[in-house]
Amino acid sequence: MLTSTIVDILMKETRTEPATYTLEWAMAELMHNSEIMRKVQKELEQAVGKGIPIQETDIAKLPYMQAVIKETFRLHPAVPFLLPRKAETDVKIGDYIIPKDAQILVNAWIIGRDPNKWDNPNVFLPERFLDCEIDVKGHHFELIPFGSGRRICPGLPLAIRMLPLMLGSLINCFSWKLEDGLNVDDLNKEDEYGITLEKSQPVRIVPIKLTEKDYML
Repeated sequence: MLTSTIVDILMKETRTEPATYTLEWAMAELMHNSEIMRKVQKELEQAVGKGIPIQETDIAKLPYMQAVIKETFRLHPAVPFLLPRKAETDVKIGDYIIPKDAQILVNAWIIGRDPNKWDNPNVFLPERFLDCEIDVKGHHFELIPFGSGRRICPGLPLAIRMLPLMLGSLINCFSWKLEDGLNVDDLNKEDEYGITLEKSQPVRIVPIKLTEKDYML
């Protein structure tokens, strides 16, 4: 039995990679929401088969897991203030004047939790993205974890392929439990702000290899 952070398992050498933080947040939310975890496991078992690593061709068959990833992006954007911009001219936005050459930061974190746009904005609820056209590609300004327009994050195409492959394979090939002595209420879900949005404390969970009995369930 191996005890490790989820980051150590997959991407130990790339600790500053934003996809790492999104993966860690997704696992934290799933461990905190066991019913959602069971729904993802059931979808994977039906679409792919238990214990089988996910292939890119499987992603389209996993709408609920994709909704989990979108919900993770909404609540925990890896780069919460996106990339800085500079005003080319004086700009008036509402009652505010943005002077020329001012540095501008877009708060993707607060946009994703705006109660005017989202019902129960602080609740992890992947179902909100089922049968919903909102995506993370910068077309819908209520969800812009990668930014939008000409300066959208160039890593977007890679991230939207990598995350389903990694998250799906981890969930489908292992059972998971918290470290001994911990319970769900002990999971720390506080943010640590910087250029990227990290968990203030790593997720400490234990991957358990599936047995023949698991395959028969």
